[in-house]
Amino acid sequence: MEVKASLRFARVGAQKARLVADEIRGKDVNDAIRVLTFMKRKTAVLLKKLIESAVANAEQKQVIDLDSLYVKTVYVDEGPTMKRFRPRAQGRAFQVKKKLSHINVVLDEK
Repeated sequence: MEVKASLRFARVGAQKARLVADEIRGKDVNDAIRVLTFMKRKTAVLLKKLIESAVANAEQKQVIDLDSLYVKTVYVDEGPTMKRFRPRAQGRAFQVKKKLSHINVVLDEK
């Protein structure tokens, strides 16, 4: 039986988040948490908390053996873009796009 967790409007670009998501896809939950603990990326912290949340969801349902969980799917979708402006020389303004993403994790038992 699958358990899910999702994080919406994460303040990280989707392309950067996908690099971390590719590292843990298909791994055992304990291995994935161990890998994310020592990864030096902002998304690694977010994904680690998200996996721990999915494990807590599985524990709450009390139908799945927690030791046999693995990361079935991880996918990162683009969210909306916040548009901000930075002052530049001679009174000009340049647009800065702050990207958001939606991260979804599905765990299943082997």
